[in-house]
Amino acid sequence: MHNRRLTIYRDRFCALDSALCIKVNRSSHYRLVRWGFRLVSRLGDGMFWYAIMAGIILTQGMDGVLPVLHMIVAGLSGTLVYKWLKGKTLRPRPYAVHQDVWLAGKPLDKFSFPSGHTLHAVVFSVVALSYYPELSWLILPFASLVAMSRVVLGLHYPSDVLAGAAIGAVMGFASFLLI
Repeated sequence: MHNRRLTIYRDRFCALDSALCIKVNRSSHYRLVRWGFRLVSRLGDGMFWYAIMAGIILTQGMDGVLPVLHMIVAGLSGTLVYKWLKGKTLRPRPYAVHQDVWLAGKPLDKFSFPSGHTLHAVVFSVVALSYYPELSWLILPFASLVAMSRVVLGLHYPSDVLAGAAIGAVMGFASFLLI
């Protein structure tokens, strides 16, 4: 009885996750939406974060070295964790499962869980804003757009994004225990 109830809850959650994914992905049918989120996603591949790190070094000099190294180590750790999780969960991307999901971006691999872009956006945000909270006006909207882009472009389910954000937050805050 207990396993049956868990199965019912899991099935309902998956149905809701898929329905929300399909609904959000429909916005990618609009050229400006698709173009804008492709740009955000591409910048979220690393370019935005590298620019932030370069800006920190250029404006802070030697005082910026520790925050930038902290971001680099946290980012590399995030890569190890999300690649390991993707290899363990093997969840296919939404466009590969649902014909209603339109692929509007380039996938980096075949698997969906968790969202590596979102994980990195959050881990970089946590670390950078811990040192430079005055950058929140720039970093928080960008990180949010990166997370949204993954669902809009048909690359992730909302649960992949939420999991990536949660893992990124835990890793970002935990990294301060090691520094």
